[in-house]
Amino acid sequence: MLQPLSKRFRYHFYGNRQTNSLGKPEWYLTQVLMWMGNSSTFMEEKIQPILERAGATISARVELCRGLLSLVQEKVASDASRLLYDDMIFCHLVEEVLQFEKELRSNQLYPAVLPGLLHLLLEDAILQKWLTVEKKMAVEKMDAMLSAEGAWSSQYKDISDMDELKAPDCAETFMTLLQVITERYRTLPCPSAQLKFLGLQRELVDDFRIRLTQVMKEESRCPLGARYCAILNAVNYICTILGDWGDNVFFLQLQQAAVSLGEEGLLGGLGIMEVGRLASLEGSLFEGLLALLDRLKGDMMGRLLEWTIREITEKARPYCQDRWLSLPSQHDQSTMTLSSSACPMMLCVRDRLLNLHQVLSLSLFQLAWQGLAERLDNFLYQDVILSNHFSDGGAAQLQFDMTRNLFPLFGHYCKRPENFFKHVKEACIILCLNVGSAILLRNLLKESEEEMRDWAGAEDPPPESALHELGVYCLAPCDVLILLNLRASWPGQ
Repeated sequence: MLQPLSKRFRYHFYGNRQTNSLGKPEWYLTQVLMWMGNSSTFMEEKIQPILERAGATISARVELCRGLLSLVQEKVASDASRLLYDDMIFCHLVEEVLQFEKELRSNQLYPAVLPGLLHLLLEDAILQKWLTVEKKMAVEKMDAMLSAEGAWSSQYKDISDMDELKAPDCAETFMTLLQVITERYRTLPCPSAQLKFLGLQRELVDDFRIRLTQVMKEESRCPLGARYCAILNAVNYICTILGDWGDNVFFLQLQQAAVSLGEEGLLGGLGIMEVGRLASLEGSLFEGLLALLDRLKGDMMGRLLEWTIREITEKARPYCQDRWLSLPSQHDQSTMTLSSSACPMMLCVRDRLLNLHQVLSLSLFQLAWQGLAERLDNFLYQDVILSNHFSDGGAAQLQFDMTRNLFPLFGHYCKRPENFFKHVKEACIILCLNVGSAILLRNLLKESEEEMRDWAGAEDPPPESALHELGVYCLAPCDVLILLNLRASWPGQ
């Protein structure tokens, strides 16, 4: 049965025939798959019973496939060695061989224990050529994707539920490129060859990180701009995907293979502890890359927040210099309004939060508004509260500005925004204490301070318990004393 098929195969796909084209491996690969498919029913229904009656334990269909496959193996080995100097046709041959292998295993149910064509791609010269071409084409695609017109915009920007990560096109295209490389090499029957491709992927990620850093440096003069934020989203997106890959079964198996093979390219420079972590699946082969990307993300976020807080503090200058000491007391809070000097600062905070919410991914925006709240809390505590003295009216106005105007701006993004302004919130509690409570607290703190200086065996309850009753947990007793001394309204003054 094989003889006529073999004769036809050699007639069409060898020599000077038009069907023998180096650039069209799919012609002979498809033809062989068709012969396999067309013969399977006949082999199972007519030939298999004859073999069984003769006591043979072989599968007629598999044996025919094995015979046809030997023709293809010989042809692919011959063609591949002739294509080592033609990148495009070599790539096409690899793609067609991978597709043939997939159909051979899935459609023709060829047993996994028997070799197909993939082992031919593991020959040293062919594997090295494949890796070289893979890298060359990936770098060319990186150049193209970063210089494309829509490189820094998201294709899902108009579909809010699909755009949580707000990944720019170039980052999505790059990770898709890496995924396609994975799909190509994941079926290879040799872990050491797979690890070579994983090493290439890590090299490409690092190359892309360096390119992102270069573009970021060009944009760092305007960290609040759309492109700078898009670069930040790109870094975060790549971190997210690599983090997922670190937990993927396929990459975990490669990790075990790297440890057992002692793969220098992937484990080079790691100490015994780090290799041990990889062996126990605590770490991942992407950890080094993730650390570099996280550092870049942290630097970019820090720069963005510094620019934002600088802009806000500029707008807050009149508020810092307000006449807190001479503001009259207002007994009815319902008639109070926001300090006029605070309006520019509040508008700036609101606009920046809205802008960051629009341009940053959800996880990055969480980091951004929390980082902004922390910086704003420190600024207001140092430059407004500790730099002024307060009348009763001034303290009440400060508390109104903070609790009824500033905190609600952050209330759109969390339930208890005041918890992110601990210094300001607790300072307002101390400054707004009624006179009697303030006197008692000051006396308690002074006595406690003297006892601490005189002897350490005081049995009285620590001053912290009194502060906790007031809702003050963040400020130390010495800070509270400083705040009490900023109050202008003491009896006899």
